Amino acid sequence: MFHLIHSQLPFVVVLLIVLLVAKVLGELMERIGQPAMIGEVLAGVIIGPSLLNIVQNTYELKVIADLGVFLLIIIAGMEIEVEEIVKSIRGRSGWIAVLGFLIPFVSGFFIGKLFHNNSTFSIVLGLCIAITALPVSIRILMDLGKLQSDVGQRIISAAIFNDVLSLLVLGVILDFNDETKRLKDIAFSISVTIIKVLLFIAFLMLAYKVVKFIKSRMGLINPRVISILRLLRGNQSLFALVIVYVLAFASISEAMGLHFIIGAFFGAILFPRSMFTKRNFDKVKESTSGITMGFLAPIFFASMGISFTLTSLCSLPLLLIVLAASFTSKIFGGYIGSRMAGFDRINSLTLGFGLNARGIMELVIANIALQRGFIDVTIFSILVFMALATTISTPFLLRWGFSRIDRK
Repeated sequence: MFHLIHSQLPFVVVLLIVLLVAKVLGELMERIGQPAMIGEVLAGVIIGPSLLNIVQNTYELKVIADLGVFLLIIIAGMEIEVEEIVKSIRGRSGWIAVLGFLIPFVSGFFIGKLFHNNSTFSIVLGLCIAITALPVSIRILMDLGKLQSDVGQRIISAAIFNDVLSLLVLGVILDFNDETKRLKDIAFSISVTIIKVLLFIAFLMLAYKVVKFIKSRMGLINPRVISILRLLRGNQSLFALVIVYVLAFASISEAMGLHFIIGAFFGAILFPRSMFTKRNFDKVKESTSGITMGFLAPIFFASMGISFTLTSLCSLPLLLIVLAASFTSKIFGGYIGSRMAGFDRINSLTLGFGLNARGIMELVIANIALQRGFIDVTIFSILVFMALATTISTPFLLRWGFSRIDRK
């Protein structure tokens, strides 16, 4: 019966069902102190093949989901300054960022090798375990009122480093054919991909220098920019300019053989926001956030839930090992890195808790890996389950950790 229903529904009706259920469950989750993303993914699970089977992942839904990914990446990039990336690896703080990524990545890689003798699969699994979802971490820390605390700032800095490094590694493996048999061909494939990434990094460095030059000349440029903006008559023209700017980076990234989200992420980071007044830039962020969080992001997360199937969670040993590794290796990596950076035990443990949330960025990488055929639906469903489990538990763990810090 449900199969007949979803096969006959017009796309607009499908969109209505997905958005309505996703927003309702997202609102419910926020009211109990959880990120809306969890409710939106659960909405996809409920209306998708796992339970009611009302909606399936069509091509049109995937296109809208890709737009959601694009704007989510822009929002994440807009929250980051280049100086914050440098700060995250400067001095002893670098241990938190490096070990908070390296230890879970290595554990995920070896789990992948244990269950599946495929290097690309193992790297993807390592990335999904190693990454920290920056937007989720920011939201949780804001809800707890700890975003500006010393521990909160270290969590954000390490999360920025994790996201940037994960996207660069993703850029390397997206162009790599793991099924190549000869060692010479494998070496050539890796070399070509690394050259592409290095060229893209060189382009980013050039763009960064241009942005720095613009900042140094702000006294001369800003009045001209304001006068140009006054000439723009169309509604949301500044928003369109930002999207065009980021799309240019995404296009260059695609032309170099990397995924578009890599270019979009760095384009948003390098956007010369100081050229505009704070009021104008806040308007752009508000417009971007409105269309993303109100429409496109719920569709994206619901589509993740639709792709998820309960029946694919048949590999219980792999599921339990991935869950155990995702919690222990991430918290342990953050703890060891924090201890080496000079933090005491309770602060180090709280830092490890803060790095444990996966959420948005992990789902983006898992979705790309599924589309490219690097992982199957079984692994994808395990990764979605892991993202939900770590994201749900992180606020409770952080609340306990910060209460111990405050008491101390």
